[in-house]
Amino acid sequence: MIEILNSARLQRARETGALVGDILHTLKQRSTAGTNLLDIDRWAKEMIVGAGARSCYVDYAPSFGRGPFGHYICTAVNDAVLHGRPHSYTLADGDLLTLDLAVVRGGVAADAAISFLVGRARPAESVAMIETTERALAAGIAAAVPGARTGDLSHAIGTVLGEAGYPVNTDFGGHGIGSTMHQDPHVANTGRPGRGYTLRPGLLLALEPWIMADTAALVTDADGWTLRSATGCRAAHSEHTIAITDEGAEILTLPTRA
Repeated sequence: MIEILNSARLQRARETGALVGDILHTLKQRSTAGTNLLDIDRWAKEMIVGAGARSCYVDYAPSFGRGPFGHYICTAVNDAVLHGRPHSYTLADGDLLTLDLAVVRGGVAADAAISFLVGRARPAESVAMIETTERALAAGIAAAVPGARTGDLSHAIGTVLGEAGYPVNTDFGGHGIGSTMHQDPHVANTGRPGRGYTLRPGLLLALEPWIMADTAALVTDADGWTLRSATGCRAAHSEHTIAITDEGAEILTLPTRA
């Protein structure tokens, strides 16, 4: 299903997106060495419920997961990259943490992810990976103009990732979003320009470049959800929900406070 939002629903999408951005900003500030992942999940629940919203994850049970996800946010540490299921793990200085959050409020969903280093340690390779996903995301957003095709976005993202020397996995990527979290069209993190769905004003997309340092292969953790790098290398992930407008892409999931 592909949804095209009218102006009223687009305004609700802006409000949901701002909520997602603000929650992620707050959680990043609170996530320090000594923080437990279950505390992050609890804080996310408190903020989501307090805002009159609903997490897209709690009851989420797709074919690639084992049963309902059962938590309010995805927390992926170091070699975990996607669908990180919160568990009792205490963050250490220098850990690479990814927080991925999707909520629905007012009948419209928004989805975003941030990767950052915990504490004061700044391993150069991890910094480079995070910055690469952020640059790839910016390239994909810049390509998201009316009349462009999803392949143009994939090509823009994949060019940045490939030129930086990272393998690119195409099993999971960006996607349409609207009344539900995952919709068509799929936006792979590499691809050929001039192909795929033609972007129209009112379309929402969640773009999400993610990489692993030295592999494109994933393994599933014993929890049935968390996807890790097959080699144990670190991973990074950046995501925004954007709206296609007559002027280009509008980023909906930026925080309203710095």
